[in-house]
Amino acid sequence: MKRTLHRMLGAFGLAATVLAAAMPGLAPAAHAQGVTFPGPTVEAIRKRGVLSCGIDTGVPGFASQDNAGKWHGFDVDYCRAIAAAVLGDQEKVKWVPTTAAARFTVLQSGEIDVLIRDSTLTFTRSVQLGLDEVAVTFYAGEGFLVNKKLGVSKITELNGATICVITGATLELNIADFARSNGTKIGTLLFDKPDEAIAAMEAGRCDGYTYDTGSLAGMRSTLKNPSDWVVLDGVISKEPLGIHARSGDPSWQKILYWLHAGLLTAEETGVTKANADQLKTSSKDPFVRRLLGTEGDFGKKLGLDDEWMLRAIKVGVNYGELYDTYFGPKALDLPRGLNNLWTKGGLQYALPWR
Repeated sequence: MKRTLHRMLGAFGLAATVLAAAMPGLAPAAHAQGVTFPGPTVEAIRKRGVLSCGIDTGVPGFASQDNAGKWHGFDVDYCRAIAAAVLGDQEKVKWVPTTAAARFTVLQSGEIDVLIRDSTLTFTRSVQLGLDEVAVTFYAGEGFLVNKKLGVSKITELNGATICVITGATLELNIADFARSNGTKIGTLLFDKPDEAIAAMEAGRCDGYTYDTGSLAGMRSTLKNPSDWVVLDGVISKEPLGIHARSGDPSWQKILYWLHAGLLTAEETGVTKANADQLKTSSKDPFVRRLLGTEGDFGKKLGLDDEWMLRAIKVGVNYGELYDTYFGPKALDLPRGLNNLWTKGGLQYALPWR
């Protein structure tokens, strides 16, 4: 029995040695359940000197370029916050615009480190595509933007309509499920990119456009005559949008999750871009002190430095500031609704920073 035990222990030791040699990025100290920080993804990002972030090809609110070619948007600032946290510089991002059809393949292939592209977290994407669905950054649902001339006010009145749809998403399946459940017939016209679908809609090739409610507000703002179009009341699906990463690196998954949780915690505790530096030294709130790196070594426990969240917040976000910048009254005027904090009737609820 002792001889067998020694052989088993020797085998485990050999396996660990081989693994360490094959994956030098796993050198830092190991933690519970074999998770090692910061992990191979962060090590690769640091070696490369840039975060490769998958975003949309262009949807106002989430990700779009200005006249100078600079990217702006809700998802874009999440990427910048990650770069600030991991690399110390929010500008060290390689932007990879991806279509709905290609986005997960680009992530699986390793071309990008993280996908933050108004993409829904679903069973199939988690189980069959082998992705880590890290956090819901934006709660939405599939809605419809239609021409007022169509004379409908509710989704159930779309019988016989033709809708422009982005291919490679769950949108077409949702429409089919809705039509079957309600005994209606809704035709679809498929496109690779939102701007192509919108152009076809304005040209009269279809009666409307469907996407998640956050994106609809953004796309309506780009129309030649926005007042001619209306977003119908209601939604036909749940679309929890958020962060996707490749499976196999639990350290990276935890860093991404706790960055999102940190932005929510910053809003809960009143930490903003403007006051973060001052609160780092003056706050007596233990949650604020842990968040900003004053005590607890929370960054070091993730294989980062203790000011990682301070830098992320100073990109311009707590979560509320970020939402207001791109979807608030001075932007797309989209009510926060489910994206409000749990203390204000919404679903955004971070695990405690302790």
